[in-house]
Amino acid sequence: MQIHELKRKNPNKKAKQVGRGGTRGKTSGRGGKGQTARAGNKRRPQMRDIIKKIPKLRGYRFHSASIKISPVNVSALNIFESGAVVNPASLFEKSLVRRVGGNFPAVKILGTGELSKKLSIVGCKVSASARAKIEKVGGSVA
Repeated sequence: MQIHELKRKNPNKKAKQVGRGGTRGKTSGRGGKGQTARAGNKRRPQMRDIIKKIPKLRGYRFHSASIKISPVNVSALNIFESGAVVNPASLFEKSLVRRVGGNFPAVKILGTGELSKKLSIVGCKVSASARAKIEKVGGSVA
């Protein structure tokens, strides 16, 4: 028998575990003093306060915010010739509305001002007061 072949009759006893925990619990060996150890410590995470200040966006997928309606007053339509057809494309050509996402926008004609020419309105929403002014001068709304 050689020395490296020797074996103990009884194996070594393991150290008894106690309930004080290991070396990397709670404060990870860095202590626990200062502001966090004092009574009345109510510091909040900074990101939470930032999130709380952002307003909530209501509704499903926010469709109502995505539909942009371009308003055009009746007085602005006097640049068209008498008998002309007014639609979103013709309003774009006269620079009264801009494209939204590469497309012609939804247009609503409002009743501010006076109209002096007979026009045919097609493909636009029209307020009640604007409709009355357009029909008063002999125009039509489709």
